[in-house]
Amino acid sequence: MPLNFQRAKTDKEIKEILDYNIDAFTDSPDFTWDLEGLKQELKNGWEIYSVRFKEDEIIAAIFLKTEGNKLLTKNTTVKAHHQGLGYNHQIKDFFELQARDLKLGELHHFCRIDNFRMYSLNESHGYKKMEKSSSGDEQVVEWVKYID
Repeated sequence: MPLNFQRAKTDKEIKEILDYNIDAFTDSPDFTWDLEGLKQELKNGWEIYSVRFKEDEIIAAIFLKTEGNKLLTKNTTVKAHHQGLGYNHQIKDFFELQARDLKLGELHHFCRIDNFRMYSLNESHGYKKMEKSSSGDEQVVEWVKYID
C-alpha cells in the first residue's frame, strides 16, 4: 500500500506527529523528541513530514532540508508493526523524488551509528557511507547518493 507524505505546516500538525510518535521514536538521530525539539528542527531549516499509512495513522516522521545542491534527509524508525513491509523503501524513493523535483545533485541521509538496518537499506539504494558526518555528532553517520 502506498504511503502518504504530508508536510507539517502548523503547530497542530507538528503536535499530531509528536503525539503519534512519542513512544515509538524517542531515539531519533540527533535531536530531542519533544515539541520544542521539533520546533528547533524547523528553526534550523528542516521541513517535517508525517508518513501516513492510509490517511489516519502516522507510522514515521521524515525531515528534509535543502543545502546548496544537496537534499539532507533523516527519518524516525517506522513503527514496529509496519516494519518489513517495504515502507522504508518508499521513504527512500520519496527522498529521491524530492531531490529530482528540486533538480539537486546529491542526497545526504543521516542515521544513528548503531542503526545497522538503515546501513543495509542505504546501501541497497545506492548510498555510500561518508568518512565523517557533517552533523557534528559522533553518534550520527552521514550517507551520500549522487543523483544523475
